[in-house]
Amino acid sequence: MEEKNAFHVNGYLALLLTIIGAIGGAWCVYGGWHRQSMGLIILGGLILLAVLIACTSLTIIQPNEAKVLTFFGNYIGTIRDAGLFMTVPFTDKLRVSLRVCNFNSQILKVNDSKGNPVEIAAVIVYRVVDTAKALFSVDDYEQFVQIQSESAVRHVASEYPYDTFENEQALTLRSNPTEVSDKLAAELQDRLNVAGVEIIETRLTHLAYATEIASAMLQKQQSSAILSARKIIVEGAVSITEDAINRLAKEADLDLTDNQRLQIINNIMVAIISERGTQPVINTGTSD
Repeated sequence: MEEKNAFHVNGYLALLLTIIGAIGGAWCVYGGWHRQSMGLIILGGLILLAVLIACTSLTIIQPNEAKVLTFFGNYIGTIRDAGLFMTVPFTDKLRVSLRVCNFNSQILKVNDSKGNPVEIAAVIVYRVVDTAKALFSVDDYEQFVQIQSESAVRHVASEYPYDTFENEQALTLRSNPTEVSDKLAAELQDRLNVAGVEIIETRLTHLAYATEIASAMLQKQQSSAILSARKIIVEGAVSITEDAINRLAKEADLDLTDNQRLQIINNIMVAIISERGTQPVINTGTSD
């Protein structure tokens, strides 16, 4: 089932002809009644019957909406143009909105790729692009979109970890929301092609650890962040210490012993790595 254009003509001209026909038919019936002319009465009746049939073919279409036409159960086409039109008589005209729609999914509890329970929700922006599929391929396309969206959110959330400090290049739900949203949009589009719906945009609106593990995972995050920061500080301190000793030996022409080198290294490392401010100690030399 695919959308196709239905026969339709300018409705304003058809409405004018219908009004003229109604007046003419009524005049014929009235004239035939007074003149006792059965032929004129029949002619007027036929004209009025044609006018009634023509009225069933008139339809008004609002901007950004379409009318799907069915003739005794058969799909005959769709009218997308806005305005007043005349089409096939005795057709059922089903309205379908072509406007951009959006909804916010419910907050779902899902296990991420590491098995941690997380809460996640997303906003889905979509529109109907094939009215025939939207009405006849699925039972209720709006409900179909909502159910498939929740299913896709669950599946995508289970493919990524919430966060990780072990591999900074790995995609995570927290650090890569754009990539996760693109993945969600692509998967959701595959699911909704059958309903004639186009996904315009998806965005995560809620992401958090489940309440039962939120406190423990927060401590884990803090510990991982502290370890990562400490690693960077130590690497920087080693680089600074090495540079300082090399410059002292080169520029000041100092011949440092191994014990002096160890003492300088220890002082610089403590000054850089220590969380609290260090108190300077002035060496005035040794007495004989």
